[in-house]
Amino acid sequence: MASPTLISSKLLAAFITCGLLWAGVQTYLIHSFGFIWYIAAADGIVSSLLLAAACWLINNTLRYYQPSQGSYINILIWYVALAALCAFGCRWILPLITSDAAYTQFLIRSVFIRAFIDFLAIGWMAMISIIYYSMIDQKENDKRKSEAEQLARDAELYNLRQQLQPHFLFNSLNSINALIGFKPDEARKMIHQLSDFLRGTLKKDDQQRVTLNEELQHLNLYLEIEKVRFGHRLQTEISCDKTCGEAILPSMLLQPIVENAIKFGLYDTTGDVVVSIRGEIEDNYLVIMIQNPYDPQTSRPKKGTGFGLRGVQRRLYLLFARNDLIETHANDNIFTTIIKVPQL
Repeated sequence: MASPTLISSKLLAAFITCGLLWAGVQTYLIHSFGFIWYIAAADGIVSSLLLAAACWLINNTLRYYQPSQGSYINILIWYVALAALCAFGCRWILPLITSDAAYTQFLIRSVFIRAFIDFLAIGWMAMISIIYYSMIDQKENDKRKSEAEQLARDAELYNLRQQLQPHFLFNSLNSINALIGFKPDEARKMIHQLSDFLRGTLKKDDQQRVTLNEELQHLNLYLEIEKVRFGHRLQTEISCDKTCGEAILPSMLLQPIVENAIKFGLYDTTGDVVVSIRGEIEDNYLVIMIQNPYDPQTSRPKKGTGFGLRGVQRRLYLLFARNDLIETHANDNIFTTIIKVPQL
């Protein structure tokens, strides 16, 4: 958005240019009626100065006052009055400059024509000013609206990220509590791992985007905690193309999905579970696929996306304005979650 000083400078330059052109055209027209150049130039300069003053006055007023629909008639009356003042100003000022009787008679006869021309010129200026300043106001309103929407998105994204920790933290604390009695060493190890994970999470609070390598490094801290909780039952496979390690994605995006996979994979089954995470670059998207087995008799993966997947979908929508960046499938007792992150 241009500064007020810059806008005023541009308007001043436009006024001067249009005023000089108007003075030159009117001087030529008056001279074409048979009057000497001195009289013609005086007429053109005085008429242009009065018209420029009227245009400046109405432009400067409309800069700070935008009329409503019901008050346009007031603007119309106003610039009719300004046009009349310009014409009759020429009628009374120009005879003081020259005593040519023929020119004075010409001036008297041309008053209403001058008033009509000034009316058109001032009317055009008023219309241009209304449109111009309305556009500036609209841009300012759009800017404020965009900033307000951005603040709202940032606040919602922050809230979504803050909701990731509590339920995981509660589960971890419950596991630590259960281990203290008969496996104190495991409980101590889990406390250290939980501390590292939460410390990394705090560092990520100020990061909107991270690389896939950074996200997987932090995810491994979470998986180590879960492996203490579930022991040998939980196994993980992580495989990513070399090309996608530096791909960018929202921070803490994978943790709730992996947590969802562990929930459906281990809570309702009794055997060992392998949670696999695969990543690749495809058509300028970082595509991440997370799979886990589930028992269709005790789980409802098609219905129960829970907060984890809903939160991820909402974050992706807020960041990319798209609802098609996450999808889930359940086939052959394997639940699959696929995320596509645009690489801008």
